[in-house]
Amino acid sequence: MNWTDERVEKLKRLWSEGLSASQIAAQLGGVSRNAVIGKVHRLNLPGRAKAGGTIATNRTAKRPAAPARPQQTFAARPAARPVARPVGATALKEEIEFEASQELVYRPASNVVLPISRKLALTELTERTCKWPVGDPLTDDFHFCGCESPDNSPYCTYHAKLAYQPVNERRRPSAARA
Repeated sequence: MNWTDERVEKLKRLWSEGLSASQIAAQLGGVSRNAVIGKVHRLNLPGRAKAGGTIATNRTAKRPAAPARPQQTFAARPAARPVARPVGATALKEEIEFEASQELVYRPASNVVLPISRKLALTELTERTCKWPVGDPLTDDFHFCGCESPDNSPYCTYHAKLAYQPVNERRRPSAARA
């Protein structure tokens, strides 16, 4: 299928009238919805709001993942935040308020004893050393735990408890949110 000048003009006209990519593809014939979308982007046609109005939907804000910590306890705290919601392909933003049902606050346990790491490099690891990574791999101080590990585990006893949690333990914090 070739994009002739006539078909491109028809595409521009239908797009400006507010038809969806699927509707335009059906009217042009012999072209897919994705082909229409691709051509619209290549032509840099202006975006438009999605059909169906501006019904605002509440979305939870994405939070960065916290590093894994032993024996975590969480407390709920309600919060209200403004959220920017893109509208259609125009990337217009609308400020909406919502109240979060629960915010997780990390409280470390005070009775945890951390093993002393041997700080081994990757080339120094053996079958009997703990392979738990410590730090950011892009920094110079990155290393592996290196403590002695049992025959059937890549981790020492401490890190194995962090890595292998029973299913009911992993689901416990989410059950508290309900």
